[in-house]
Amino acid sequence: MRAHELRCLGPRGFHRTAYYEWGDAANPRVVVCVHGLTRNGRDFDDLAQALAPRFRVLCPDVAGRGSSEWLSHKPDYGYPLYLSDMAALIARTGAERVDWVGTSMGGLIGMMLTGLPGNPIRRLLLNDVGPFIPKAALERLAAYVGKAPRFATLDALGLYLRTVMAPFGRLTDQQWRHLTEHSSRRYDDGTFGVCYDPAIGDAFAGELRDVVLWPVWDAISCPTLVLRGKESDLLLRATAEEMTRRGPKARLVEFDHVGHAPALMAEDQIAVVREFLEGP
Repeated sequence: MRAHELRCLGPRGFHRTAYYEWGDAANPRVVVCVHGLTRNGRDFDDLAQALAPRFRVLCPDVAGRGSSEWLSHKPDYGYPLYLSDMAALIARTGAERVDWVGTSMGGLIGMMLTGLPGNPIRRLLLNDVGPFIPKAALERLAAYVGKAPRFATLDALGLYLRTVMAPFGRLTDQQWRHLTEHSSRRYDDGTFGVCYDPAIGDAFAGELRDVVLWPVWDAISCPTLVLRGKESDLLLRATAEEMTRRGPKARLVEFDHVGHAPALMAEDQIAVVREFLEGP
């Protein structure tokens, strides 16, 4: 794995975006893996390592998360900036076409990019997200996003993350430890917190409504795979089934004992992703 930085242009100047690269830097087969709302690019370490023999894999920390810069003007956190940043990252690869793996927010970014004319996405994989997100799921996220609790030890932070991320499924202790270590920020007083700007939660402060993006979905035409945790409250079964009938008519794969969202750390989940990306 190689760590890099990219200067991206926002409405009020440049900001630093971190990303992690796996595989041969000269490989023209490029996969971009983008994480969920409060997560970071290191979530994909297991998947990227598995894909690296066949692909060049880039896993960014979206603005305000992980090692990327926190924005000075907090209202800039939003999809217009995220799409612009990811377009800059794709341009940095030098590839004419890339494949996209997006979990939750990362899937929405990919969906919006792929719905635009002239987009460079060859194959699109959406991990537990779609063009309809129910208000109830947003309310669950709003209960913890942006709260920024502090903990005396890394282990205490890990117990908190196991609670809020329980829908990720049956992860091993080693996998939870990996997620905890790369989700932590140590403060000057020795306490530990999550490594994202609490201001990303500001979008959840107002009245929440269902998110409806079917026109975006219907504009997509590339091969598309949708993954769903069978217990997901964010990607409803009815929504996932509708995604197989309209727009790109996606293939749907569901995983048992998982909610929102599959962590893409289990061998069976990685195998499904790899099989899809290796298609023509």
